[in-house]
Amino acid sequence: MFSVMYLSILLFASPGVAENPAAAASPALTLISPVAGMSLESTPVGPEDVLAKLRRSFHLTYTEHRRTAAELQWFAKHPDYLQRVFTRAQRYLPYIVAELERRDMPLELALLPIVESAYDPFAYSHGRAAGLWQMIPGTARRFGVQQNWWYDGRRDVVDSTRAALDYLEYLHKLNNGDWLNAIASYNSGEGNVLRAVRRNTRANKPTDFWNLQLPKETIMYVPKLLALVEIVSDPAKYNLTLPVVVDEPQFVVTEIGSQIDLALAAELAGIDVDTVYQYNPGYNRWSTDPAGPHNLVMPIDVAEDFVAALQEVPKRERVRWQRHKVKTGEAISQIALKYHTTVATIRAANNLRGNTIRAGHHLMIPVATKPLSAYSKSADARLAKTQNRRRAGNKLEHVVRRGESFWSISRRYNITTRQLAAWNSMAPGDTLPVGRKLVVWTNVATVSVPHTSTTRKLRYTVRRGDSLYVIANRFRVTISDLVRWNKIDRNKILRPGQKLTMYVDVTAQSS
Repeated sequence: MFSVMYLSILLFASPGVAENPAAAASPALTLISPVAGMSLESTPVGPEDVLAKLRRSFHLTYTEHRRTAAELQWFAKHPDYLQRVFTRAQRYLPYIVAELERRDMPLELALLPIVESAYDPFAYSHGRAAGLWQMIPGTARRFGVQQNWWYDGRRDVVDSTRAALDYLEYLHKLNNGDWLNAIASYNSGEGNVLRAVRRNTRANKPTDFWNLQLPKETIMYVPKLLALVEIVSDPAKYNLTLPVVVDEPQFVVTEIGSQIDLALAAELAGIDVDTVYQYNPGYNRWSTDPAGPHNLVMPIDVAEDFVAALQEVPKRERVRWQRHKVKTGEAISQIALKYHTTVATIRAANNLRGNTIRAGHHLMIPVATKPLSAYSKSADARLAKTQNRRRAGNKLEHVVRRGESFWSISRRYNITTRQLAAWNSMAPGDTLPVGRKLVVWTNVATVSVPHTSTTRKLRYTVRRGDSLYVIANRFRVTISDLVRWNKIDRNKILRPGQKLTMYVDVTAQSS
């Protein structure tokens, strides 16, 4: 076994496999290198193009069909798209191809993330699907993918690839060895394909993909993959030149044994934070999950230096700690919100069994070493970027109230639920918590006020010391609502005696 600086090297093992209770106590950190069955020193000189390997190994039958021809025509007319996608795939494609080879699965499946996400690990769809493989929460849980406030394994390339290939193997067996029907099932759900097969069986019709009645999206899904297979097989036939995707390991999975601030990890590795997120897209926040698994993916050329530098940093110093004095009436949930962390994290850090805290006592809380804006690909930073993107119309801010839904809010502003969700990095099926701030873009001059059994029109007289902020907080409404309802300039000072109209939810009013 090849070793460097007392670090054991394993090959293409998943983070879950590497995890063991003794690892955290061991002084040595582990590098899990992404090349199956090959030591780093035996890597061949002058690696070939991954796409060349794919075209030699394709074996799914390409079907001359009008649906596939339509997809081929689109790709042929958009060479810039293919250039971008395959360039982006360099970081992940060699790993996925190696995993397919290890499982003896069709290498055509390595092109499926193009259909799903254009090889963007941060892709998120209106159907609540995330990551390279666009897994929905339920399927991810079913195949053991961890999802919480800190981490979403659907975006992690190692975790999601394992789960996606497990699922595809299951679907292949479920569909009696028919890969096209298995791929269709991956898109539309296994139930839809099985029902379509049963319908055709009863009607004495063929049960292959091309003869099944399936949702429109699925009807074009398999042909799109086959069109990509055809293009990779012979790009010159379509006057295309595809970029070279070097067939060599791009990353190493390191088991670090504790939580670490991603900004510190970047500093130790000598790379920027954005690069850390590109290799670790599963992390939602400023650090790894304090509860583990304690894995971090690093570019292969900096991994050894990173691990060597990390060994010099005690675990307690891998995040910054803030000493917080509990105030009278303060809840642990409020403290967690203030420090951008979770109740469970505060409890674990302070050995608390429950949520009871006492005024005057001190809590130690792990916090980011840099401003949250510095963590460019965190969930908060990505949300801010999406919400601040300039769009047509006027930008409004809406705070979700009790009883509201995507449908009711969209109806109020005369927009679609899909628009509202997309503007806020959500899907229409996501949970909409009370107090969540949503960005709305609308051209409607006067927005209708929701008429519910608990909404009342109120005339308010401005008092000395009042401001839009003070009034909005007092009555649980937004400043944007006050401005719109009263057609006033938010930058002008309110005058005592001035009359304001408000529509307030009486159930939300309390001291």
